[in-house]
Amino acid sequence: MTRIVAAAALAALASLNIAFAGPTPAPKGAYAYIGYPNDGQVVPANKPFRVWFGLRYMGVAPKGVKYPNTGHHHLLIDTDLPPVDQGIPSDRQHLHFGAGETETMIELPPGKHTLQLLMGDENHVPHDPPVYSKKITVIAK
Repeated sequence: MTRIVAAAALAALASLNIAFAGPTPAPKGAYAYIGYPNDGQVVPANKPFRVWFGLRYMGVAPKGVKYPNTGHHHLLIDTDLPPVDQGIPSDRQHLHFGAGETETMIELPPGKHTLQLLMGDENHVPHDPPVYSKKITVIAK
């Protein structure tokens, strides 16, 4: 009985260690930016337009690839940064580019919209410190 309790306690500690493991370190000074469109730019409504992702002082690697100083892009549309100690959601406001893409085509309905990039590690968790772009506003007309 004592062995079973000890094994259960060790398993619980191991799972705690995994659950609370720190995020992947980001290289010093790393930052993401949106190269296109520009802040305040008018983009076509209900038609695809290009969004170009920029990154400095770190590299891009696909999801599932653990390599120092790398991550992959996530485009946030009309939302704030998610909690940086959790995986980045995957939905219409949090687009994942896990194949290592550095640009995409998106469509937006008429109106003002915000765009922001957030880098995620091989498991879609933001780095420490988080690497993200300035939030820009585009006007879809």
